[in-house]
Amino acid sequence: MADTNFDVVIIGAGPGGYVTAIRAAQLGMTTCVVEKKHIGGICLNWGCIPTKALLRSAEIYNYMKHANDYGLSASGIEFDLQKVVDRSRGVSKQLTGGVAHLLKKNKVTVIDGEAKLNGSGKVSVRKDGKALPTLTGKHIIIATGARPRALPGLEADGKLVWSYFDALVPNTMPKSLLVIGSGAIGIEFASFFNTLGSDVTVVEVMKQVMPVEDEEISKLARKQFEKHGMKIMTSAKVTKLDKADNSVTCTVEDEKGEIHKITVDRVISAVGVVGNIEGIGLESTNVKTDRGCILADEYSRTDEPGVYAIGDVAGPPMLAHKAEHEGVICIEKISGLPNVHSIDKSQIPGCTFCHPQVASVGLTEAKAKEQGMKVNIGRFPFIGNGKAIALGEPDGMVKTIFNAKTGQLLGAHMVGHEVTELIQGFIVAMGLETSEEELMHTVFPHPTLSEMMHESVLDAYGRVIHM
Repeated sequence: MADTNFDVVIIGAGPGGYVTAIRAAQLGMTTCVVEKKHIGGICLNWGCIPTKALLRSAEIYNYMKHANDYGLSASGIEFDLQKVVDRSRGVSKQLTGGVAHLLKKNKVTVIDGEAKLNGSGKVSVRKDGKALPTLTGKHIIIATGARPRALPGLEADGKLVWSYFDALVPNTMPKSLLVIGSGAIGIEFASFFNTLGSDVTVVEVMKQVMPVEDEEISKLARKQFEKHGMKIMTSAKVTKLDKADNSVTCTVEDEKGEIHKITVDRVISAVGVVGNIEGIGLESTNVKTDRGCILADEYSRTDEPGVYAIGDVAGPPMLAHKAEHEGVICIEKISGLPNVHSIDKSQIPGCTFCHPQVASVGLTEAKAKEQGMKVNIGRFPFIGNGKAIALGEPDGMVKTIFNAKTGQLLGAHMVGHEVTELIQGFIVAMGLETSEEELMHTVFPHPTLSEMMHESVLDAYGRVIHM
């Protein structure tokens, strides 16, 4: 390592860290990234990307099983779990290799090791127990991400009780599975294993599945999950796990206090994540933390001068796209670029790649009403869309929420085929402060799923055509 002095030192090379590093290099800053394990972080290695590869395999398998619905025939439909996993790992490896190339192309110094704050503007690094030269940086950005949360008595053991790391590389296909938690991680794995034939039960402590979503969308999603064979228990909690040689008996308490004993082959614990704030030297700084995350302002500045925090370690929403955008804003503010705007967290989309998909942005109907707003609600079902019917995907809905007084688009919520690709249209509209009139006069191509977005807006103002 020829140089140890940098304008920017970034701890962590996940989506937030590597994107920030590239942007810093583009702005002419000497930049170093320290990563202790995986270039690309959790997202590329153990999260967003490999899970989507698994889910794609499950989707294709499901289509093959229903070939007759499309006038086709297929027999002997099977899957090889190891090959499904190997494909997922291959996709991950391809992308992490691409990130390494991008960092090299942008002349970002990458150091393989474990970093720790070590005084003002200093970062110590160790690899395999040995100290590497201390780094100095005018600006130090913490992008250490998050890890699975563990609840007492429900901890993953890698064999019978899986974390999402374990669930990504299963060595066996469980005939029965219980998933604790119905957030994005839990419901995606529930969907994957259910599609491949596991008897899946999901236990959620909140009153609705996918608790952050609009209640109406959540109910529609639950209906489809159950139609596909999932069992879902809401307002319930797992209180105990009793492990046998190759099974787990789960004690589940429902909202009435009744106890249910459910024996399954495997359990997935998906009860959220917690920021990686330990072991990085925060105790010797003025950096403040709260509930496992670093506190930072709208430009990612902590209470320690010259130290910043971005991404999952800086708190919710814990999403890769939030981390990337947060990092870009942080570095552009540091560089002194004019007109740098802080991130509007109300316009950060959430996407869950289960079957059916769920996507949303902005306020739910309940939240809008809690804020005292009078709202216009628009809805349009997939069954009314020609493209959805032609695709054989007639189940789902697009829902839009407008301020009745101003016409401002407050939120958009979707459940159905490829809605994770559709949601961006509403995000752009919100960012541009597009009015309901402008949306209604926008021409949407036919035949596409996007026409449902238009119809939902029309419905909010009593002008829907195809329903």
